[in-house]
Parts: sequence; C-alpha cells; structure tokens
Amino acid sequence: MVLPQLRRVRWAVRATLVLGVAASVVANVLHALDNPISQAIAAWPPLALLLTVELISRVPVHRRSLAFARLIATATIAGIAAWVSYWHMAGVAARYGETGASPYLLPLSVDGLIVVASICLVELAGRITTLETEARATTTRPSTPPADIQVADTPVAPNDGREDSLTVPGLIPMPSAANTRRGPTTTAALAEVAAALPRKTLPKPRGAEVSAFAPTRKNRVTASTSAPATKATNAAKPPAKSRRTPAQTLEAAAKIKAADPDITETDLAAQLGISASRWRTIRRQADQADLRLAA
Repeated sequence: MVLPQLRRVRWAVRATLVLGVAASVVANVLHALDNPISQAIAAWPPLALLLTVELISRVPVHRRSLAFARLIATATIAGIAAWVSYWHMAGVAARYGETGASPYLLPLSVDGLIVVASICLVELAGRITTLETEARATTTRPSTPPADIQVADTPVAPNDGREDSLTVPGLIPMPSAANTRRGPTTTAALAEVAAALPRKTLPKPRGAEVSAFAPTRKNRVTASTSAPATKATNAAKPPAKSRRTPAQTLEAAAKIKAADPDITETDLAAQLGISASRWRTIRRQADQADLRLAA
C-alpha cells in the first residue's frame, strides 16, 4: 500500500503547488497595468516556475551533469519568480489596506509555500520511480519451484541395476531400484512358506487321526541312525583356516618383498592370499598407526 499512498500524496502536493502559484499569479496580475500584455508579462514568472518543477519531477535523471544543470536552471527561475512576485504582492497588499510589516511579510508565506511544495514534489517523484522499478523487477523475475518439489515430482522408474542410471545434477544419487525391488507377496507364496515350516501338534485323545506333521517311529529311527553319520561328516571336514591379523600380514609381506624386491603390489596381494584392496587397506592402517606413534 506504500506506492498508492505516495501517489495520492503527490497529487495533494501538486494541488498545493498550484494553489501557491495561483496566488502569486493573481497578485502579479492585480499589480500590473490594466491591459492584457502587462498582465501576461506579470503572470509569466510563477507559471514558468510551475512548469519547470513539473518537468524536473517527471523526467528521470540519466546523467549527473545534465541533472545538475537543470537544477541550477530551476533555482534561477525560482529566484526570478520569487523576486518579481514578492514586490508585486507587497504592492497589492499595501494598496488593499495592509499596513506596517504585513505587506512585506505576506509575500514570504506564498513564496515559501511554493518552494516547499516544489521540493516535496521532486522528492516524491524520485521515491515513486524507485518503487515502480523495484515492482517491475519483482514481477519480471522468473520464479522457480523449490528443489525438493522438483525431486518429488520426478517419476522414479526401475533401472537396469546400475546405480547411476537415475541421477539428478546437484543432488545425492538415489539408490538403485533393482536392489530394493521385492517380488509380489501372494497367498500361494505364503502358503508355501507355511507348509515348509515345522509344526508342533498337541497330544490328541485316543482314536483321533494322526497329524501328517506328527513324527512317526520310522522318522525317529531314521533320525537316530543318521546322527552318527552327521557327526562323522563333521569330523571329516578339515578345520577352517584361521585368518591372519594385519600384523602377521605385514610380516609375511615383508618376507616376500625381501625375497623378491621387484614384485608388484597386485602379485604381492595374490601371494598373501588376499585381494589388492584388502592389502591397500592394511598398508593404510599401518601408515596411520606409524604417524600417530611419531606424533
């Protein structure tokens, strides 16, 4: 609401300026001789000041030198109008009964009103021009939706297993849809899972039907006879090879390098029985430990 209010105030200030200029014009016309030429000459200075103020308040400034020149010209015209109007109004006031200091003070009120209204009109014009420029820049600026709304509106389609198949520039890459894809859960699949799970049956009274899931004597015998075979199989399995510690791996690597100084890192990892990435990780951890000890 600031811009409409300033426009209304500008119209009020313009009306005040017109009122002061009208008073000055009337005093000049009354003081002039009783002929149209004299009256037009006397009325011209206040009208020239009014037109000059309107021009500088409506025409925007593009060069400081030109703005300074027109301000000097406006001040000169205002001085001429004030000088002429002052003596004309003082003579009219004295002719129509004003005595003492009143004829000389009354013109100052009219000239002061014109000066104040002129300055206010120029200031309001500059302020209104600034606000209108800012409003035009705001309305013409393109509006972009937030980034989170753009991501939410982007359709997510299943990819071919590659994590970089669905990426958005400037955002964190989304995990692959193929890795989180799950098959449909149907009633048949649930039934198969339930059938595969063992069931416990409660003791039933005599004469009741034996459950298909209840263990029979044959099953007990089979389980008892298969137990020793399972133990024998477990005993026949070789013990699992224990994994070397990083210190042991470094020691073994030092021995291999001592035997073959020209061996590459890949061949060294192969002889140690580990991957190249695992070997690099062990070396990095050892270097960090050495740095901590040195510190």
